[in-house]
Amino acid sequence: MWESLILGFSLCLQPFNLFLCFVGVFIGTLIGVLPGLGPGATIALLFPVTLGMPPASAIIMLAGIFYGAQYGGSTTSILVNIPGEAASVVTCLDGHQMALQGRAGPALGISALGSFIGGTFSVIGLMILAVPLSTFALRFGPPEYFGLICLGMILVVYLAQKSVQKALISALLGIFLSQIGIDQVSSAQRFTFGMGELFDGISMVPLVMGLFGLGEVFLSLEEKISKISVITHVKNLLPNLRDWKDSTWPVVRGSILGFFLGVLPGGGPTISSFASYGIEKRLSKRPERFGHGAIEGVAGPETANNSATGGSFIPLLTLGIPTNVVMALLFAALMVHGIQPGPLLIKQYPDVFWGLIASMYIGNILLVLLNLPLIPIWVRFLKIPYRILFPLIIMFCLIGAYSERGLAFDVSLMVVFGVVGYLMRKFEYEPAPLVLGFILGDLLEESLRRSLIMADGNFLIFFKRPISATFLGLTVLLLISNSIPFLKKRLEKLEKLEIT
Repeated sequence: MWESLILGFSLCLQPFNLFLCFVGVFIGTLIGVLPGLGPGATIALLFPVTLGMPPASAIIMLAGIFYGAQYGGSTTSILVNIPGEAASVVTCLDGHQMALQGRAGPALGISALGSFIGGTFSVIGLMILAVPLSTFALRFGPPEYFGLICLGMILVVYLAQKSVQKALISALLGIFLSQIGIDQVSSAQRFTFGMGELFDGISMVPLVMGLFGLGEVFLSLEEKISKISVITHVKNLLPNLRDWKDSTWPVVRGSILGFFLGVLPGGGPTISSFASYGIEKRLSKRPERFGHGAIEGVAGPETANNSATGGSFIPLLTLGIPTNVVMALLFAALMVHGIQPGPLLIKQYPDVFWGLIASMYIGNILLVLLNLPLIPIWVRFLKIPYRILFPLIIMFCLIGAYSERGLAFDVSLMVVFGVVGYLMRKFEYEPAPLVLGFILGDLLEESLRRSLIMADGNFLIFFKRPISATFLGLTVLLLISNSIPFLKKRLEKLEKLEIT
């Protein structure tokens, strides 16, 4: 492992890769600071830029954007009370209250240092667990992958932030979109309507740029934020001894909780930060302080969301299963570069895997060095009017959608998905399950077909093999448990109708 880590650092410390690591974490921090865009949309915008890079360089930069955004999101939450990133929503509750009390410095300081500790812990966990999990995953055949993908998608739906039913509809729509194109087995056209541009299916770039880039712009233009009060006076960035005493255990718990929630499909930084806040409030001897400037309410969630970023990479790199929308985009980036994420990735592409691990160590150090000294600059960025930013975002979307295949059709497709993304947000349908369904749809179909070919069409193959049977059993249990509240409401309505 140590020899492999040295290989990773030798790759990451090359001037070009080190520069890309810096660019990734800097852009990630900036995107985290600016409300409304997020790491998913940013990675989608910069996706075409990485097409000409070596695979390891591309993944180093894109991963830096992901974990860098978790750092930057806290700055906006504390100084402006507007979360720059979804995982920083909880930080608003106590972080902004601390800023109003003149303690913006310690809030930003504990946020940056807790994020560094959580991020470093998750990288160590990723380094230790990835190889054993990859060895275990080599036992997986098509039936096991089918069961794992089913369980992963149901977990993503089950842990949706809004309606589970709507998340399930989004995931099914994504699976349907993944089926468009020419069938690889029979060469039959599926849902192409005779359009040559759809023979190869829908391209990933216009889909994600439309859903996240344009969709976010349309929604932000509608929801005008007026009279934003930016706290510009920040002093004493280092927390005092009392702050460290109050924050030590929240940081420890946040590191562990965030890492393991990040591993779960549908987990990730957002759920980790909410879970950490809830646990800290429950364990606190003075829970009434939460919401009024408790530093534990900043330290725990900010550590947890950064720890979750490292955990999210484990299923992607070892099993080839993305657990959230950002991992789905990184999955697509690896596939475009001809790299299949999964159990053989560490063996076949050690430079990519260990280069990523080393870049995350370096990136976390860069983020601490960047965040605290550059806070005055981030404050100035927060004052840029959105009317200046959104034309630039639209321009990047148009260039990115066109550049991958050089087709005007992809630009039109992106606009269509932009409208779809806007409507999904308006009617509270989450776009993330759609993207995961789109990414995993082909893998789901392929593993199903190969399993049935192995068993001469006998569906019992999924239940004769212990691992696939376990995955499918858990999937069914989750579906049933989610249906029980719905059925109870229906029965209560029927009882009321009978009484009347």
